[in-house]
Amino acid sequence: MKVLIDTNIVLDILLHRQPWYRNAALVFSLTKQNFFQSYVSATTITDIFYLARKDLGKNGVKDSIKNLLQVFHPATVSDSNIYQALDLEWNDFEDSVQFVVGEGLAVEYIITRNVQDFASGSITALTPEQFIEQVTGSM
Repeated sequence: MKVLIDTNIVLDILLHRQPWYRNAALVFSLTKQNFFQSYVSATTITDIFYLARKDLGKNGVKDSIKNLLQVFHPATVSDSNIYQALDLEWNDFEDSVQFVVGEGLAVEYIITRNVQDFASGSITALTPEQFIEQVTGSM
């Protein structure tokens, strides 16, 4: 199974944001144990660097991203993805890019805390809690 991890989940992990850290970290742990493949878009990585640098510092965020990418695979964002995302006319452009990248990867789920932002898409969006329940229920 393949999933795409939304920016907010990665930030929850890196910044230990409460009360979301525990379930986000569990998704990371299950990925690390090879229960499924997780991807983050290249745009997520740049957004994370910008946002987390304030809390972790330049070197800290670089190290954190390197560790993250040992588990979550980076996904290319092409010019075609950008044009497709622009054509979606969603309220949140970043979410439309995430969705288009997920389509290209043929992911089964997008893991996010903002499920409603992906309601217009054909990929099921789940919170970490919903995803964990689904995955552990099928083990």
